[in-house]
Amino acid sequence: MATTRTPRDKWIEEGLRALADGGPDAVRVEALAKRLGVTKGGFYGFFADRDALLTAMLDVWERESIDEVIDRIEIEGGDPKTKIHRAGMLTFSNDRLLPIDLAVRDWARRDEAVAERLRRVDNRRMELLREMIGTFCSDPDEVEARSLLAFCVAIGAHFLAADHGDRTRAQVLTRAADLLLNRP
Repeated sequence: MATTRTPRDKWIEEGLRALADGGPDAVRVEALAKRLGVTKGGFYGFFADRDALLTAMLDVWERESIDEVIDRIEIEGGDPKTKIHRAGMLTFSNDRLLPIDLAVRDWARRDEAVAERLRRVDNRRMELLREMIGTFCSDPDEVEARSLLAFCVAIGAHFLAADHGDRTRAQVLTRAADLLLNRP
């Protein structure tokens, strides 16, 4: 009976999980094999080395956090403000992409190639914000400022430990979004 090889996407998924949990140093072939309950031999049928796995992981993160998010907001439709909100929720409010995104940001501080990849992803996210905000705001400087602020709120809210008096974090974030998106 032939042995079943662990699929390539399982290695990538486990690598992304390890990255989110412990950063790039936690992405080790032996540790991934143990978590998958397999030997590391099958790994080399898909990847030349650990660096090839790391590149594949970044490819998946980029595709899921940009292409798939944009596809989904276009399919689901709505006005530009709804699309901005949905893109933010898909990217920065879920248990899948958010921890990976934050880990990639941390990794990018120490690896120029990862920083370049992050820059590309963030530029595409900013393009989307500019396009959507530009539908209800005509001043290019204001479009850029609102886009930057919206992105900073989406990312920065995960690092802020401040209290908000008698308001919840969700209430404050909703109000911030209302101000940025000109919602009553």
